[in-house]
Amino acid sequence: MRRAAEGGEAVYGVNTGFGKLAEVMFEHLKKGKEVAISGRLEYNEWTDQNDSLSQRDTGWIQLYCEDGQDVLDTTLLAYRLAEAVNLPVMVVLDAFFLSHTYEPIDIPDQKPVDAFLPPLSPRFQLDIENPVAYNQFVPPQAYMEMRYNIQIAMQQVPQRVERIAQEFNGIFGRHPRLAEAVHCEDADIIFVTAGTTVSTCRQAVERLRASGERAGLFKLKMFRPFPVDSFRQTLNGKQKVAVVDRNCSFGATGIFAQEIRAAMYGAESPPQIFGYVAGLGGRDVTPETIEDIYWQTKNNDRPPAENMWIGLDPETVASWHNLA
Repeated sequence: MRRAAEGGEAVYGVNTGFGKLAEVMFEHLKKGKEVAISGRLEYNEWTDQNDSLSQRDTGWIQLYCEDGQDVLDTTLLAYRLAEAVNLPVMVVLDAFFLSHTYEPIDIPDQKPVDAFLPPLSPRFQLDIENPVAYNQFVPPQAYMEMRYNIQIAMQQVPQRVERIAQEFNGIFGRHPRLAEAVHCEDADIIFVTAGTTVSTCRQAVERLRASGERAGLFKLKMFRPFPVDSFRQTLNGKQKVAVVDRNCSFGATGIFAQEIRAAMYGAESPPQIFGYVAGLGGRDVTPETIEDIYWQTKNNDRPPAENMWIGLDPETVASWHNLA
């Protein structure tokens, strides 16, 4: 790929390999041009979001993909975005559901790709005429300023990425939206989820609406920086939100639900936020699973618990507690 020849870098991390990569995640911030693609969890070979979310505070932009076309488009966008704000971007795809299946996608010709990705001119590069050292130890006198600059760069991402997405749409005829609201205008209950669960949720929402239910869907694609404004614009004034997390911050709740509760705190008219954990380790999340979550949300005035786990096998759970 031309980008690699110019110094653009890509890393593919899975399972224990991603765990080893985690040791140097902070180092990549000093370059700010890598694109990492990850997708599955330790302990098994199937999908889970805890691997990528374990790195949420390292300063990487995180983009979650719904399908194969989304992966390709987001990878192209990620190069432009990383180079624009000088931060690394993580393109996250669900293992096995996307990494071990195939589907028809539109692969663009090289010419439009070259138009979208102009020749790379790194802000930091080796130059024998101006020798410098990289990846140095950062002393206390400069460390806070370095971290502050990461925060400032993150705050620039929403505006930068929207301009890049509009240019992408002009060249390729597709808009890689960083957040998408589906039937949210009149919805009483709005699902929020990410990754391949979004596609399943689309199907369930259409089925529910066909039966007269006012269901909606908000697709979370960009997790870092977290799109607080988009959530407030979409969810403020709504009755209930059902967050489907394919992850869990153990000892707390699903991670997306945590972030959404924080984002909606102080909003004028925040909804009741119901947090569900489902599909860990590659367990299927079917349209029926989503519909069951819908009815649980509708039939309760308030969340019965902060953290509701879907599809657990009671016997398997009990067997762990009964070990001598």
